[in-house]
Amino acid sequence: MKTKSKIRGHIIRSAAYAALLSCLIVGFSSGFNLPARWSTLSSSVLPGSMTKPATHTRTLTFADRVAYQRAIEEIYWRHRDWPATDGGAKPSLDKVMSRAQIEKKVEDYLRNSQALENYWQKPIAPEQLQAEMDRMARHSKQPQFLREIFAALGNDPYVIAECLARPALADRLARSSYAHDERFHGELKRRAAAKLAAHGSVKQIKQTSGTYTEIEWVKGDDKSSGAMTAHRANVVATPLRGVGKDVPQARGYSERQDRPNAVKLDSIEWNDNVQKLAAAFSGAKPGRARPPGAPITHGNETATDPWAQIKTDVLSPLQEDDRAYYATAVISKDKDRLKLATIAWIKQPFNSWRAQAETQMPVTMAARLTADYRLPVIAEPSVQCTDDTWSSTFVGAPDGRYYHTAVWTGSEMIVWGGYNGSSLVNTGGRYDPATDSWTPTSTANAPNGRYVHTAVWTGSEMIVWGGYSYSSYSNTGGRYNPSTDSWTVTSTTNAPDGRNGHTAVWTGSEMIVWGGYFYDGSNHFLNTGGRYDPATDSWTATSTANAPDGRDGHTAV
Repeated sequence: MKTKSKIRGHIIRSAAYAALLSCLIVGFSSGFNLPARWSTLSSSVLPGSMTKPATHTRTLTFADRVAYQRAIEEIYWRHRDWPATDGGAKPSLDKVMSRAQIEKKVEDYLRNSQALENYWQKPIAPEQLQAEMDRMARHSKQPQFLREIFAALGNDPYVIAECLARPALADRLARSSYAHDERFHGELKRRAAAKLAAHGSVKQIKQTSGTYTEIEWVKGDDKSSGAMTAHRANVVATPLRGVGKDVPQARGYSERQDRPNAVKLDSIEWNDNVQKLAAAFSGAKPGRARPPGAPITHGNETATDPWAQIKTDVLSPLQEDDRAYYATAVISKDKDRLKLATIAWIKQPFNSWRAQAETQMPVTMAARLTADYRLPVIAEPSVQCTDDTWSSTFVGAPDGRYYHTAVWTGSEMIVWGGYNGSSLVNTGGRYDPATDSWTPTSTANAPNGRYVHTAVWTGSEMIVWGGYSYSSYSNTGGRYNPSTDSWTVTSTTNAPDGRNGHTAVWTGSEMIVWGGYFYDGSNHFLNTGGRYDPATDSWTATSTANAPDGRDGHTAV
C-alpha cells in the first residue's frame, strides 16, 4: 500500500509540474507571437515606466515590422478624406493596399538605413531615433492624430523608434547624403562641364544632351505695398476638392500669363530672384546653387549693382541643386522683363538608384537590438495651435517653387510641379502634420514638369492634368497614389486640348476639366472640357451647347 501511495504521489506531483510547465510555455509563446504584448505588460506592472528610459533588448523581425507598418497605414487610411459624393462606403485598407505594398515600404526604409551604413558610414544611432521621436512629439501639428499612431504601436517607445521614427529619418538622411555625392553623380557633372566648355554660346547649348528650357520673368505688382493691384485682383485660385481649411494654395495657381512661358513676380520676388541670378554670374565658384538669403557678393554686399552683373548671351558657371546640374543664360532683359534659357542635366533619382543597389543591400534588420528609449510627451493642441497664426514646417520640404498645386488628403498635404527658379519640375512632396515630416513624391512615371496645371483629390489618388510644360500646353496628366508612392499615366485618347488656367473638380467618380487658355501667336480662350473617369482611364468631351463663353482664371465647384 505504501508503495502504491508513493507512486500516486509521484504521478500527482509530475502532473502538476507538467501543467505548470505548459502554462509557462504558452505564456512565453504568446509573448513572442504578439510583439506589442510585452510593452503593455511592462506599463501595467511598472507604473510610470512609459515616460522613463527603458532598456530594450529585443528582436524585431521583418514580419513584426510589416505588422506594425500595417497598423500605421490603418490609422492614415482611417483619416483619409473619402468624398461623400462617391455614393459608396469607404473601402477597407486591404482593398486599396496589398500586403506586398506594405512589405515594400518596410524594405525601403530598411535599405535606406543599410545604405547610410554601407555607403556613407553613418549608421543611425539610438540617440538619433530618440531625437526624431522627440521632434515629432514636440512639433506635431495634429497631436491627437500622433497619439493614435503611438497607441497603434502599443505606446512602446522601442517600436515607435524603429517603425515610425526610423522610416522618416532614414529617408531624409539617405536622400540628403545621396544628392551631392560625386561617387554617383561625378560622371554626369564631368559630362555637363565638358558640354558647356564645348558649346559656349546660348545657341549652341540647345545641341547638347541636356534638357533645354526657356522662361520669362515679368515684374508685376508690388507685394510690399500691401495693395491688391488690377493684376492680382484677376487671380483666382481654383477650388480643389479635398483642400482643407487654412491650407494656402500656391500664389497665382490658375493665373494666365500674358506669354505662354512667363512667370509673373512681384517686386520682392523680382529683387530676390535678380540677386540670385546676379550671384550666378558674379564669378561664383561652380557648385551648389546659392541658398536663399546668402550674401550676393563676397564681403561687400553693396559694391556691385546686381542688375549690372547680369549679362546677356553669357552662360553662368555650372550650378548644382539636389535634382540636377545646370547653367543659365539671359537671352534678353529690360527693366521689367528677363528672358532666361536653362540647360540642365538631371541626376539619377534616389529611388531609381536605390532600386539598382538593392542586390547589394539585403534586408538585415532582424538582429537583436539594444537601446534605451523613452516615450516622448506629445504637446497638447492648446500649446501648439493658435487660430489665425502661422508655424513653420520641418526641413525636408521640396524646393521652393511657383505655380504648383496642393491638395489635402485628410492626413497629408501633397504639393507637386511648378517652376523652381531654373526649370519646370515634376517633383513634389507629402507633408504629414502629425509628425511634422516631409516625404518626396516619386518621379518614376510622373508627368513632365509643368506649371499652372490643376490637381484634384479623389479619396485615394491625386490627379494632375494640363498646364504649360516647356514649350507646349499639356493635355497629359497622372494619378498619384500616396499609399504606394506611385504614378499612373492618364490616357490622352479623347482628352481635351492642352491648356492652362482651366479648372478641375472631382464629382465623386469623375474629374471634370473646363475652360482655360492657350497661345499660339494668338490668344485662345476655351469653352471646351472633358470628363475623366479613372476607373476606366477614359475621357468624354463636355458639350459646348449653351456652354459659357471661353475664359480662364475662372472658378468651378
